[in-house]
Amino acid sequence: MCYLGPMPVSPPARSDARRNRARLVAAARELFAEKGVDVPVEEITQRAGVGMGTLYRHFPRKDALVDAVLEDSFAELLALAEQAARAEDAWNGFTGFLERALELRAQNRGVRDLVASPEHGARHAELRRQIRPLLRRMIERAQEEGSLRPDFTIEDLSSVFWSVARVIEMTEGAPRTSWRRFLGFLLDGLRASAATPLPRARRKQAA
Repeated sequence: MCYLGPMPVSPPARSDARRNRARLVAAARELFAEKGVDVPVEEITQRAGVGMGTLYRHFPRKDALVDAVLEDSFAELLALAEQAARAEDAWNGFTGFLERALELRAQNRGVRDLVASPEHGARHAELRRQIRPLLRRMIERAQEEGSLRPDFTIEDLSSVFWSVARVIEMTEGAPRTSWRRFLGFLLDGLRASAATPLPRARRKQAA
């Protein structure tokens, strides 16, 4: 019997796997942008044209797919926060971060979930760990500068995102200036020069 040499490794299988993974990521990216990261995985596989088994071979957990899809957004948000934390004009750094981060949100619903929702995966948790001290520094510098009201906290930043995100959702199809006008109203209220005392939480009276 003639020896023909070693049997070749089958690259088509690996190529098919890479293509399937790319289809899944592309489909998830589209659906996350349209509907947010809570879209059912069945809808992702349908758009990708693959089965559930293929999905689980590449992404055993949904949060791994979320991380893969939002990796670019993670990096962009971190870069925005780093830039804002070292901006020469602290108020411009603060407002610029909000405007650009919310612009990302307006373009991609998945970013809203990334910024304001509970953690979805290990990469998401890592982003929040990295970005939080940058946002805290951004706020502190604007307060030290005297431009941001002194009682604003990093927790209040989430409220700003949630409220503007809601306006973005409610005005889909309207001129894109709608949410920017609302953000402008909010930012004017955050200026130190316009600050008035905030209401205090009432203490419960003893029975």
